[in-house]
Formats: sequence, structure tokens, C-alpha cells
Amino acid sequence: MARIEPLLPDRTPRPGRRWRDHRQVIDAIAFKYRTGTPWMDLPTHFGSWKDRPQPAAEMGRRRHLGEGLHRPARPGRRRRRPRPGRRGRLHRRPGSPARRRGPSKGAPAGEPDDHALGRSRGGLTNRIHLAADSRCRPLAFVLTPGQTGDAPAFPEVMARLRVPRPVDRPRTTPDVVLTDKAHSSRAIRTPLRQHGIRAVIPQPSDQAANRKRRGSRGGRPPAFDRETYKRRNTVERCINKLKQRRGLATRYDKTATICLAGLHIAAIFIWSAR
Repeated sequence: MARIEPLLPDRTPRPGRRWRDHRQVIDAIAFKYRTGTPWMDLPTHFGSWKDRPQPAAEMGRRRHLGEGLHRPARPGRRRRRPRPGRRGRLHRRPGSPARRRGPSKGAPAGEPDDHALGRSRGGLTNRIHLAADSRCRPLAFVLTPGQTGDAPAFPEVMARLRVPRPVDRPRTTPDVVLTDKAHSSRAIRTPLRQHGIRAVIPQPSDQAANRKRRGSRGGRPPAFDRETYKRRNTVERCINKLKQRRGLATRYDKTATICLAGLHIAAIFIWSAR
């Protein structure tokens, strides 16, 4: 509790009201996302439900939320695996404010107009893009509408990577990046190569066929380490840990800010358990 207390809102109580203990607030938020219970249906021993979404949103707005829990990284040792998006199911409830377009009255600062909701083959959904390290621990999250592709969100995921070190500023460039075929493009491989990051990305069959068809003008095939790529399953296992929480496996939150806060809070518990 002492490690995450600096990340919580100010302890100063509002006039006329007693301040709830931080531990009770964190327990209520953890219970909500573990069970998928609506905020207003929280058990009474957690206190008033109206005091819970605001701390969750405050924690979610801080991109450096998990930095206090990350163990200092030794230079050259940490590997991160940016992950393509995963579509999240949306709780279908008639008249849900999550379906409304445009800015909402009283929405948190930074809330997108579409609330990170969009139409895809599965209907109205959102998409979670994340990066994980070699121990199945999440490092960064990006929430986009369901119709968003994997590749467009890749630069933003990479921009949010920050791993503290004992000295100097946090590290933002990994040694190697493992992704799937959706990220096999010149727009992604070139920046990684310019920053000295080794890309382990399989090439789709259509790209390989097009290169062979062009002959010598097609150039050499990109390097691919098949043995290293086998360790990309750590990202899948990280996603499985997040999906064990019913409140994240299905999106019940109306705003993207609260939904992103739930992902960050789940990351806190994953990091603190290891």
C-alpha cells in the first residue's frame, strides 16, 4: 500500500465529508474490476459507490502509474513485446451512455469524443493495444475504437514505454520487439532499425510473394529469428491475466478514461504480485 499511496489523489477531505481510507478505496476498485459489478452495486462495506470512479479516473490519467512498482531495469537486460490490439466485448444495455457520440457532460479531461468505441465485425467494441515484458507484465496501454487496426496504434504504444533505471532517466527503447504479421511494414520496421531496435516480425505470405515477383528489385527478405519469436507467448499470457478480471474482459464502463484506469489498476496488482 505504501508503494502506491503517492499515486492516489490528495488525502484532503472535501468540506462536510469524512475521508475514506485509501485501502478501502483500492479494495472497492479491485472488487469492481475482478467481478464486473456495477459501481452502484458495490457492497455497502466499501462505502458510497459515488466516491470510487473519481479515484480510478485520477489514477488512470497518469501514464506513469506503474513506474513506482517497476523494478529498476538493468541496461541491456529487459525485453518488451508490444502487442497488437485485442477487441473487448461491450456490455449491451439499452440506452447505455457508452453508445452516445460526442463529448459527454462532465466527462473527465482527455476523454475522446467517441469514448474509444467503434463498429467492427463484432458490433460496438473497443480495442486494447499493450506492451508486455518477458515476465508477462504489462508496460503500456492504448485504448482505441474497435475498427482501429493494429499497426496505426503501434507508434503510440512504443511512445508510452517507460522503464525506470537505478540511475539516469527511464528507458524507452527496448532491445528487441516481437510482434505478429500485422506489424510487418516498412513504416514500422524502418523506425525500429533507426533506433537500434531489433525487430522480430514474421513476413506475411503476400509480402513475400510480391518481393519474389519483383526479383532483384524486391531486395532481401527481412531478418527473422524463429527461436526468439517463440517467446512471444508471454504477451498472450499477459492478456490472459488481464482477462481474468470480468470487468476488463467485458467493458462495462461508460468512458474510455475509466476503462483505461481499470487496465492500469490491474497492472498494479500484476506487478505487485511478482
